[in-house]
Amino acid sequence: MEGGNSFNAKILLFGEYSIIRSSKALAMPYSLFDGKLNFPDEQGAGIDSELTAFSQYLKQQHDKGNLSFDFDHQSFSFDISSGLRFKSTIPQGYGVGSSGALCAAVFDRYAKIQDDQKNDISFLKECFKEMESHFHGSSSGVDPLISYLNVALLIDSQKQLTEVFLDKKTDGPGVFLLNTGRARRTEPLVNLFMEKCSSKDFAYLCDRVLTPISDECIQHYINNDKEALWKKFKELSAFQFEHFNPMIPALYRDLWTKGLETDRFYLKLCGAGGGGFLLGLAPNLNDLPQELKGNEVRPV
Repeated sequence: MEGGNSFNAKILLFGEYSIIRSSKALAMPYSLFDGKLNFPDEQGAGIDSELTAFSQYLKQQHDKGNLSFDFDHQSFSFDISSGLRFKSTIPQGYGVGSSGALCAAVFDRYAKIQDDQKNDISFLKECFKEMESHFHGSSSGVDPLISYLNVALLIDSQKQLTEVFLDKKTDGPGVFLLNTGRARRTEPLVNLFMEKCSSKDFAYLCDRVLTPISDECIQHYINNDKEALWKKFKELSAFQFEHFNPMIPALYRDLWTKGLETDRFYLKLCGAGGGGFLLGLAPNLNDLPQELKGNEVRPV
């Protein structure tokens, strides 16, 4: 059997943490990283323990009636025993959807669904929520959904999903990823945020200050209003530096401050923070400020 389809990574552009407090969020596929199921050329590579555990989990959920779709477990299990691998360039622990792409690839090959279900966002989201819970304990299903459909999605305050089309113009301010060089785990960071939200003052700041800023960034980004985005992005960067400082890697706090002080670039969290990638905005991605040039920076 030849290799399967490739599935892209994903980036949460806006809405990290604030989506927990009912803000909007905007996420998109990121084609620089991807993954696919395939059989390695070399013989005797052994059985992939991660896929085996995932296969066992899906069989258990299927047998209990906890899956919203029929699943060809027998073929999946046989292929794993024959050396099936998930070949991926998506870094793990970076918040760009490594487990989501794996779920999308497995679903694409082994799920048995009707043709009219292949683009049913609500149905697919529920399927992927059930699958990705194996990796995170719980899942929204959005990461695998973005990888599977390969479209940008707007998540509204009621958690409804809408496909959006993002302008690809490269003139004016551009968004980039900055690699911190260290992986992180999402769960402890989200738990920290939830603990902070037990303070009425912090919850008020998130609901009445952060959410409007994040929602406006999303609207400006979708509308390709780069001048308005530039101003609002700075507000978001400043808010996160003041109130989400524990989520910012210590080695990058000075750089974050430098951007706010000089207005040559701005940084924000990309997902949970703590490591992985930071997301930034610069006036010209082809001529980055000197402060950024010692870092691994990738345009979005």
